Amino acid sequence: MRNQWFIIQTLSGQENKVKDSIEKRVKTEEMQDFIKEVMVPIEKVVEVRNQKKTVSNRKLWPGYVFVEMILLDEENRIIEKPWYFIKETQGVIGFLSDPPQPTPTEEVDAIKVQISASEETEKPKVNFAVGETVKINNGPFLNFSGVIEEIDPERGKLKVTVNIFGRNTPVELEYWQVEKA
Repeated sequence: MRNQWFIIQTLSGQENKVKDSIEKRVKTEEMQDFIKEVMVPIEKVVEVRNQKKTVSNRKLWPGYVFVEMILLDEENRIIEKPWYFIKETQGVIGFLSDPPQPTPTEEVDAIKVQISASEETEKPKVNFAVGETVKINNGPFLNFSGVIEEIDPERGKLKVTVNIFGRNTPVELEYWQVEKA
């Protein structure tokens, strides 16, 4: 028997409650042999509210919790103890598939990489496209509008062409300093 990742469907907005409940009950119901890790994938996003930069968390997969656990025996039969443990958790609808199918480890590793990448760089809440018109809501060009010429996701910057005194001027701005016009 080996650990595998399974995806659990939860009631909307209950992902963290389900995660906390599973983690608390693992100790009290002595399920440490079966349940190894519980994860709600989130990323940090940046937006501007009242001309202030705010960082918030956004769930990558709303309504789902990832659990690394032993659920299947050598013949791929469901082991009842961990199955009932998860199914009886408040807020859980069920496993993503019936019968439960493990999620490939590579997919979970890719999700973990995405989560750790969002820790280092701030991702905009809104996705921008070249040629799109944006309104500047912070800095010396407050309330000006411009057209996105370049997007630099590595640095979190946009090159926006703004018309100042009848001349087009390129301005470099951070994601959070603009909003869609």
